[in-house]
Amino acid sequence: MTEQPIPVIIDCDTGVDDALALLFAVRHPGLDVRAVTCVAGNTDVDGVVRNTLTVLEYAGAGDIPVARGAERPLIEPVRTAGHVHGQDGMGDLGLPAPTRRPVDVDAVTLLRREILASPRPVTLVPTAPLTNIALLLRTHPEVTRNIERIVFMGGAVTTGNATPVAEFNVWHDPEAAAILLTAGVPITMYGLDVFKRVLVPAADVARLRASPEPRLRLAGELLAHRDPATSGDPTPTGGLGDAGAVCAVADPAGLTTGLLPVEVSLAPGPARGQTVVDRRPRPGESEIHEGVREQTLVDVALDVDVERYVKLWLTTVEG
Repeated sequence: MTEQPIPVIIDCDTGVDDALALLFAVRHPGLDVRAVTCVAGNTDVDGVVRNTLTVLEYAGAGDIPVARGAERPLIEPVRTAGHVHGQDGMGDLGLPAPTRRPVDVDAVTLLRREILASPRPVTLVPTAPLTNIALLLRTHPEVTRNIERIVFMGGAVTTGNATPVAEFNVWHDPEAAAILLTAGVPITMYGLDVFKRVLVPAADVARLRASPEPRLRLAGELLAHRDPATSGDPTPTGGLGDAGAVCAVADPAGLTTGLLPVEVSLAPGPARGQTVVDRRPRPGESEIHEGVREQTLVDVALDVDVERYVKLWLTTVEG
């Protein structure tokens, strides 16, 4: 008996690596992409919608509904990442405007509709700041009855990128990330610790860039786009970034996780937006003297089979 594909909804801020995630998701036979929702992050929300529609067009995706979501975080101002992803969020590749159009409902409405309509519980894959997801959970908490799991790209066990300790997606909207942790469904955190390790070799990037097929050429150009901070890197490999989180849905065995207490630091100051992951083997003085605080247990990604996910992504996108 053939295994039924996993119904997934991707919530993204389509920049370079969200695009790589979409190219993979719509072509993997084990995933049924039911919708894509857009949120401000790597670029402004209208740019995210445009980029998402463009990528789906290049991918030859079916009629997947795309909706515009939150323009800004719950509390923080908009702080985009054009310095990493290019001013258009897609490496300034000068791609033509898409002919596809978003649906005429907002992201939260589309999320609710598609989650509740799915015959099987949905896996939600946010690869962006978590504003749309927080608004969904606060407005329509009933959706959690039909959510199998949330696999989000965000957070870090060790080192951040937006600050020394905070990863961009969580730092962009810390309150939204804190709300996500109250969802009451299983959560996997695909953080920077594994995110940064999944690199496509230079020879594969070059092969994709030289392809006569526009979809594969786009994949190659996206992989070749360099964050200016690392453009002096002598090995022009391409990071899969957000796409690794979708690989983890299609093939969870490639990820090593630990079920650990996680909380988001919300206080102003240098630790704001940090995902505080408790890896201690036993309680410390704080708990002994002040009592144990309740924290959400999250499947935190601690290690990744890099070769396995690179091969999975390449064979799926090129297949």
